[in-house]
Amino acid sequence: MKKILITGATGQIGSELTPVLRAKYGNQNVIAAGHRREPDAELTESGPFCSLDVRVAPAVEAVVAKHGIDTIFHLASLLSAVAEQKPQHAWDINVNGLINVLETARTRNCSVFFPSSIGAFGPLTPADDTPQDTIQHPTTMYGITKVCGELLCGYYQKHFGVDTRGVRYPGLISYRTPPGGGTTDYAVEIFYAALKNRHYDCFLKADTRLDMMYMPDAIDAAIRLMEFDGKRLIHRNGYNVTAMSVSPADIAREIKKRLPDFTVGYRIDPVRQGIAESWPRHMDDSVARNEWGWKPQFDLPAMVEDMIRHLSSRLTAP
Repeated sequence: MKKILITGATGQIGSELTPVLRAKYGNQNVIAAGHRREPDAELTESGPFCSLDVRVAPAVEAVVAKHGIDTIFHLASLLSAVAEQKPQHAWDINVNGLINVLETARTRNCSVFFPSSIGAFGPLTPADDTPQDTIQHPTTMYGITKVCGELLCGYYQKHFGVDTRGVRYPGLISYRTPPGGGTTDYAVEIFYAALKNRHYDCFLKADTRLDMMYMPDAIDAAIRLMEFDGKRLIHRNGYNVTAMSVSPADIAREIKKRLPDFTVGYRIDPVRQGIAESWPRHMDDSVARNEWGWKPQFDLPAMVEDMIRHLSSRLTAP
């Protein structure tokens, strides 16, 4: 990777991936691109930033050509709960946007990282120790677009030789970016509520167990995969990666160890509860571990400790 474009750079993953890649590859060699969401000062002052709507193919082509891009981290996407409210909009961004990126990668000889998700599975998928290769019948528009994305990346790799790579992320937890419409957003909201109000009303049931990952591990997975020798990869797209399988009650219990007066209530959102119940409780990520050395650094206690420390500082800063 010499010249890198990050689409969706103002989003949950992009806002944290961008500074890490700039520190590693040089500020001027990592171009952050966003659309609609206002970028923060750190993003625009530390390196190049441009406005980019990935649904506009000529715009994608122009940015890649202008900056001599050789690697694209394509993160622009509508998340699960929002996608259910706006299914056609989700298809337009998540699928048509990806096709535009893949077409540009084909003509400009770029590598592409595409993040899939546990949402790419469905109620017919084995919920425990979900295999790398298994049935994928999602019942949400978000999940459908992610399966489609995995297949499109595989198609462009097989037929056109585009170097596509990707992982299936679990729910992601971050202290930097506020929740953005995902089914696992409770795992971020709960920390804000705990520190601000000492109470949180969760929209999922207490025992709803899902795979989760702390953002530093998610960033490490993306970079590690893209830096790995492509000749040694077998699956290339849609690698299962995970760090912990937890429920709202598990996270609340861990928070209470540090904030004893914290309490949790449950006001179930039937839409997001239904989405969560269609997803795996725990993925088997042994293929990623064996093929390219994937290994998370944060378990639940370490993640909770780090979240509270960083978020406390951010919330009390002037």
